[in-house]
Amino acid sequence: MSIPALTPFPAVVIGGGISGLACAYRLQQAGIPVLLLDAGSRCGGVISTREIDGFRFELGPQSFLSTEPLLKLIEGLGLNDELLRADSRAPRYILLGGKLIPAPLAPPSLLTTRLLGPRTKWRLFTEIFRRTHPPAADESIASFVRRKFGDELLDRLVAPFVSGIYAGDPERLSLRAAFPKLHEFEAKYGSILRGAMKSRPAKGAPRSGLCSFRDGMETLPRALGARLGDTLQTETTVAEVRRGKTNGKSWFELDVTYQDHHETLTASAVIVAAPADAASEILKGVSKTFAAPFARIDYAPVAVVAAGYRRDHVRHAGNGFGFLVPRSEGLHILGTVWNSSLFPGRAPEEMACFTSFAGGATDPELCELSEDEIAETACGEVEQVLGITGKPVTRMVHCHARALPQYNLGHSETVSALAAATSSVPGLFLTGNYLSGPAIGACVEQSNQTADAARIYLASIGVAGVGAVAHA
Repeated sequence: MSIPALTPFPAVVIGGGISGLACAYRLQQAGIPVLLLDAGSRCGGVISTREIDGFRFELGPQSFLSTEPLLKLIEGLGLNDELLRADSRAPRYILLGGKLIPAPLAPPSLLTTRLLGPRTKWRLFTEIFRRTHPPAADESIASFVRRKFGDELLDRLVAPFVSGIYAGDPERLSLRAAFPKLHEFEAKYGSILRGAMKSRPAKGAPRSGLCSFRDGMETLPRALGARLGDTLQTETTVAEVRRGKTNGKSWFELDVTYQDHHETLTASAVIVAAPADAASEILKGVSKTFAAPFARIDYAPVAVVAAGYRRDHVRHAGNGFGFLVPRSEGLHILGTVWNSSLFPGRAPEEMACFTSFAGGATDPELCELSEDEIAETACGEVEQVLGITGKPVTRMVHCHARALPQYNLGHSETVSALAAATSSVPGLFLTGNYLSGPAIGACVEQSNQTADAARIYLASIGVAGVGAVAHA
């Protein structure tokens, strides 16, 4: 472990997932000496690309939405030439009655889709004339959709998409926290359709789309890690953070372990980018007020099963993004991504590869099975759906015990409680996918804001060389 001898260190970031990496990089770009500590052997958190037998498998996120902050980060890292964009016209499918039905991708296709009956279609297209207002209490996604559109839309479209984003249970997920725009549309306009029409992007505005990189998703954290250099210290555990004060100046002590080496670091500002449970443990010496809100944040377990097949064994064309599975179909998989159709370079010639997700908040027991049992279950279901006649030529399984934070009922109040607890500790900041959304773009945007807040704080206390000029 090689840590520059700065006492106190201006800024220390704890956690080397995409949130911590983006935050540390932005601080570094602003000229602030920063140290990033991560307990794992590699940075990137759940973003993980693996290559085996000519296949390129993603064992975490399969792609990302091209938001403006994320594209700026990619450009700054010199990765534009590595960027791959999926065809936005490629179909997505929903499994219904054992058959793959194209999902409606635009309002007109809602009229013709075989997924919905006449009554649901009528409720969709007359919603703009039925002004409603959200209840005062927090409302689940399931309650909202039933109230506005009925059970059919919930079961066949909304619930599968919610599983694809959050691996969550729509009966427990908060509309206000998980999909704040929908809550805002109803509150402001009385109609989701009216709100969507009022909020359409201007003509010529860049549209977001699904993207990845030529060499896989891990390209991004690897590039950030390379830019950070010795600023990034892996296999380094922070057991606890404590507050200190000398001559009217606040600072922090961090108990750090690297292999068998223990030491205490001091820092003027600390940014905790670890998952909620780890953050709670790290901050127990700072304030007891963090424990209760952190304890309210649940995580869903998700098993990722990536498998490669001979293309001539796959009866379904497999052209498109993949398919999602309503819970009423009785399968364990939540959905399957057709990687070799989505992006080039994911499978050898004459081969195809698919990645399935299973478990989640509606089937957490699945992740308690052995990896072989999970793989057999997931691959068997995919083979049944796609008419695959042979077994995988190769496969990989990874179980994320705490994959995705659940934005369940009361989550907005939990985030507010964490913000209040943090504001009472000058120099302490939080960032992570449990705050502003689990998507990579949301994590980057939130981490940029956190880094800027830390920079302004450091300038306010007179840390040498730190200015308060806003980052471009």
